[in-house]
Amino acid sequence: MNDALPPSPPANILVVDDTPANLQLLAGMLKGHGYRVRPVNSGELALRAVQAELPNLILLDITMPELDGYEVCRRLKANPAFAEIPVLFISALSGPEDKTLAFQVGGVDYVSKPFQFDEVLARVKTHLELCRQKRELEASLERLRHLESMRDSLTHMIVHDMRSPLAVLQLNLEMVQMKTSEQDAACCKLVSNARGSVDLLSDMVSQMLDVSRMDAGQMKLQLEMSDLASIARHVLDALRPLTGHKHVSLSCLEPVTVVCDADVVRRVIANLVGNALKFTPSDGEVSVHISRNDRFACVSVSDNGPGIEAALQERIFEKFAQLEGPLRKSGAGLGLAFAKMAVDAHGGHISVDSQISRGSTFSFTLPLDRTL
Repeated sequence: MNDALPPSPPANILVVDDTPANLQLLAGMLKGHGYRVRPVNSGELALRAVQAELPNLILLDITMPELDGYEVCRRLKANPAFAEIPVLFISALSGPEDKTLAFQVGGVDYVSKPFQFDEVLARVKTHLELCRQKRELEASLERLRHLESMRDSLTHMIVHDMRSPLAVLQLNLEMVQMKTSEQDAACCKLVSNARGSVDLLSDMVSQMLDVSRMDAGQMKLQLEMSDLASIARHVLDALRPLTGHKHVSLSCLEPVTVVCDADVVRRVIANLVGNALKFTPSDGEVSVHISRNDRFACVSVSDNGPGIEAALQERIFEKFAQLEGPLRKSGAGLGLAFAKMAVDAHGGHISVDSQISRGSTFSFTLPLDRTL
């Protein structure tokens, strides 16, 4: 069995020159090196030849009657179907301004006449190889996008199917907890721990489904006029059992109302405050600050935790991002990805400012000019 790949077809090179001797010389030499050559002697014929069959590369003279090489290149680059074809100029014009214009109209290289064929051949090989590598990179990127799409579809399907058994498990644990004698402290603690783990898993499932819906543009925002301070207070009240001895504060010097999906914004704030509580020491501080300027409302969540290295800050809003070392915590790595998608969907911006050993501040903005 022969597993060898079939040989690649020879590169298709269009040679454009109104001087018959140059045209014959270039065509003959390139054919002698295995290339498929199509010679034409005018700019108009060059455009027709490109429309009939796309070449892999064009060798283009500049000084031609009626339609010069500059104009031919301009027209090719103006057409998306032809714009990626590399154009290598060959011309007797050798002034700096001529070469500059050649690159400005879209040429990739320039060879002055009288030319040395070895130089032309070397440049032809170089640009054909660059095009080949570019095509391979684009094909690899397309395969990666396809694989990512398959992964996301599979994840969405699996996670969606997990919701029903998780709901049944939550209900059963609630019933067990209700029927467990308060005197059986050990059993009560076990059931409580199990319920906590199931609730965490249920939240992770919801986050994964929400991120998937946002990725697909299927999560519609329910817009209403909302007071950000009121949303933040509800979040802090809900998270109070997690604060322990940590000091949590909310500051808002003036009412700040925006048109937003209040539930989505609540979950964004909850993610940011929940993360801050995870990384803040037991006697540390977490502060939520709400402010506004002429264009945006801003919500900032600050902590005095370990801080985040600059290199990690670039990845922190990516899907499934998991930080290593002391910053690694349990979870699917989707909380901040959801926060970014949600803020982006509102037309806002989210960012992080952090220094090692000095804590972190996560901030997001929402536009004030949005209407219902």
